[in-house]
Amino acid sequence: MKIAVDAMGGDNAPKAIVEGVMLAKKEYPEIEFLLYGKEDEIRKYVTDESQLTIIHTDEKINSDDEPVKAIRRKKNASMVLAAQAVKEGQADAIFSAGNTGALLAAGLFIVGRIKGIERPGLMSTMPVLGKETGFDMLDLGANADNKAEHLVQYAVLGSFYAQKVRGIQQPRVGLLNNGTEETKGSELTKKAFELLTKESSIHFIGNVEARELLNGAADVVVTDGFTGNAVLKSIEGTALNMMSLLKQSIMNSGTKGKLGALLLKDALRNLKNEMDYAKHGGAVLFGLKAPVIKTHGATGPDAVAATIKQIYTMLQADVVPQLVAHFEETPKHEEPTQ
Repeated sequence: MKIAVDAMGGDNAPKAIVEGVMLAKKEYPEIEFLLYGKEDEIRKYVTDESQLTIIHTDEKINSDDEPVKAIRRKKNASMVLAAQAVKEGQADAIFSAGNTGALLAAGLFIVGRIKGIERPGLMSTMPVLGKETGFDMLDLGANADNKAEHLVQYAVLGSFYAQKVRGIQQPRVGLLNNGTEETKGSELTKKAFELLTKESSIHFIGNVEARELLNGAADVVVTDGFTGNAVLKSIEGTALNMMSLLKQSIMNSGTKGKLGALLLKDALRNLKNEMDYAKHGGAVLFGLKAPVIKTHGATGPDAVAATIKQIYTMLQADVVPQLVAHFEETPKHEEPTQ
């Protein structure tokens, strides 16, 4: 089992990336890591060279690079070489904390999509308050515009992931909408609702509202990429601002407030951990011929290790080969001839 790592991607690269790999190596001795990037910088943080190969390159894709142009012009960038290794069968999966758009482009143009999937979606496991399981949501921004048929494919993809990677036997699939009634929504969601009710390979439970997402209304939530990205950033922003507001209130509340915070320190830490979706791993560009995983740009070693655990589980469960079989064996729906 080999994982190609863009060691130069992200705000804290290569330090956080390599340290995360060092943590994961101890837990998964069967994984070999291919680290792409500047060898001298990578080696500063390597504590054990077993299961490790460093492929040197001076070129990398920056956060402000235009994604498609960067993939096409920077042929020796660490991210491009890692994606190429997956395409050529030298690695089984790739992950990066670098430029999100560039990784999406590398996934589509280099790794390639599964036959039958029109628009791969970006999926992440989000937290559910009071539960460890969370819920999977896609598309989170790989596509700004979608057709109803794409949302049906996202439902199938999300169900596969929830079953094979997260161990949920019959994942509940919900369609994100502005009301639970089936007559609610835009033309896109109304059409998607109609198609989802006919999809026999999933357990569709109907529309779900954004306010119920963190309460576990569904195990898989599907939506178009524009809406999904907006919801993701709203959840992130709300969580960060609430924690900041809580901290500010404590600091401004005098001695009693600070003593109370000291007594509640463990509870507050648990709350912060519960809202941290990075513990579930990275975001998956799902629908490609191999796992392509995006971790947050400001990720730390623990989040990198969690992402490697996620990739390991995906590879162990043979998720991609099963998806290939499903979409290749599923007959296309054709319009009846007159």
